[in-house]
Amino acid sequence: MTKEHFSTTPAIRVMKEKGIAFALHPYKYEEKGGTEVAARELRVDEYQVVKTLVMEDDSKAPFIMIMHGNRHVSTKNMARILGVKSVNACDPKAAEKHTGYMVGGTSPFGTRKSLPVYIEATILDLPRIFINAGKKGLLAKMAPSELQRALNARPVMVAIE
Repeated sequence: MTKEHFSTTPAIRVMKEKGIAFALHPYKYEEKGGTEVAARELRVDEYQVVKTLVMEDDSKAPFIMIMHGNRHVSTKNMARILGVKSVNACDPKAAEKHTGYMVGGTSPFGTRKSLPVYIEATILDLPRIFINAGKKGLLAKMAPSELQRALNARPVMVAIE
């Protein structure tokens, strides 16, 4: 853990409860800057900065998809994996309702509702990732295996450039 003090978010609380080894990394948040800004500010490859996407299937059942910052989700392939007609990103209000987090500060840890979590399989090959710690401008650095263990994240191959 870092020596700096940060206000505790539900994500940080859950990461501590689950015994996850992590270090917090603040950065200067820019509205609509996404993972590109986070990677630039932290001087890391955007491929290592993963985003937490709140998505839903055609029956509005929500789920979380964890994806490389510089990749997109093939919604067609994700729908095929889930056995549904379609999947889409939730609108920001629905995403906040499901997770309790504002868009730009969404973490897969400490969500308001327990949601199924999927992770792009290639993320698990990385030694370390940076993932949102529950507020804009704050990422947690950890081993991706910790994320998979704590969230029971199901690996999928749905990344597109």
